[in-house]
Amino acid sequence: QVQLVESGGGLVQAGGSLRLSCAASGRTFSSYAMGWFRQAPGKEREFVAAISGSGGSTYYADSVKGRFTISRDNAKNTVYLQMNRLKPEDTAVYYCAAGGYSGTSPYVYKYDYWGQGTQVTVSS
Repeated sequence: QVQLVESGGGLVQAGGSLRLSCAASGRTFSSYAMGWFRQAPGKEREFVAAISGSGGSTYYADSVKGRFTISRDNAKNTVYLQMNRLKPEDTAVYYCAAGGYSGTSPYVYKYDYWGQGTQVTVSS
């Protein structure tokens, strides 16, 4: 069992930055690929970024490529999402997720554990 707790969300102006963190419980954090997803009101949950267990591979949605960076610190059982040049369309609840598979994946079904989410609001 893995428990995930996100933090770092908030209100920011367009063009600004935020860094989300996701702290995981358990001693096998490095065996899990980690992903960030987001869900805006009235929309389906969508993939944002993923990172492999070792941190050696990353994968991004086209909508955030070049603006967001996913990273992880396995010694701290934490995954991060650095978000730069934020846009109003980035407004959503952001969720981190852990998946017991190799590599990276944009698919919701590959992830076994989910956090409770943190709100990110970007004002224009």
